[in-house]
Amino acid sequence: MKGLVVKNTGSWYIVRTDEGKDVSCKIKGNFRLKGIRSTNPVAVGDRVDILMNNEGTAFITAIEDRRNYIIRKSSNLSKQSHIIAANVDQAFLVVTVSHPETSTVFIDRFLASAEAYRVPVTLIFNKTDLLSEEERHLQDMMCDLYTTIGYQCRQVSASQGMGISALWELLDGKITLLSGNSGVGKSTLINSLMPDVNLRTAELSDAHDLGMHTTTFSEMIELPHGGYLIDTPGIKGFGTFDMEPEEITSYFKEIFAFSKDCRFSNCTHTQEPGCAVLQAVENHYISASRYASYLSMLDDKEEGKYR
Repeated sequence: MKGLVVKNTGSWYIVRTDEGKDVSCKIKGNFRLKGIRSTNPVAVGDRVDILMNNEGTAFITAIEDRRNYIIRKSSNLSKQSHIIAANVDQAFLVVTVSHPETSTVFIDRFLASAEAYRVPVTLIFNKTDLLSEEERHLQDMMCDLYTTIGYQCRQVSASQGMGISALWELLDGKITLLSGNSGVGKSTLINSLMPDVNLRTAELSDAHDLGMHTTTFSEMIELPHGGYLIDTPGIKGFGTFDMEPEEITSYFKEIFAFSKDCRFSNCTHTQEPGCAVLQAVENHYISASRYASYLSMLDDKEEGKYR
């Protein structure tokens, strides 16, 4: 029997069979993804084979080849990965300029990982209603930056319903991963899009203006006009996994474009003479924040560098 993994609770998986029945499943045997050690060998979005038992539950016996996935370094086990979701059409990365602040390094790491697996990303700037004039100006500048690079940006307020209805044109018929730091308003966004879902939300921690986890597992929420929205737990950091330093250039669109003019074909864009990327940074054709993110990813090869 075949089906789609629609929910992961840690120890159990909910598989929606091709006949439309939701079945609680466990893993049978040891699964590995092409040698990658993962904390979750089965991910939400996976197509799987299951074997029913007499108790009405089932074992997952095989995983179909994934067309893509979003992966990051496990937060606790530096040599292992965590697959956020598999077989997605696109990702919505929910970010906030403040309350809490999403760092550009986090944004760029997520974008680079999505580029590696050819997953289109739309940046959703949430909590626009809470911004001061200065913060609103910063948000506009960030939107201009990422739009120029080639990423679609939307400015919304999930709590106020501002800009939410316009997101449906991007969601209908697609499998969309929803990701972001804790506290950026992912659950509020889903509740605004689909009030019947009624996900639990939490206030920010007063002490540090940090988000508190409300989603504790990943789940695919079926959309009324076709497609799914994958709700995932908030993540603090985004450690890149299984990337070689020479690959990273190609995951930054604007850096890759300028790198073709470098004097040396193996240029790392850090100190080499005749580096077109360094020249572009100096002339502000490549933003300082994006270049800093690129350098931070080069440093990931130092074991345990990023959490």
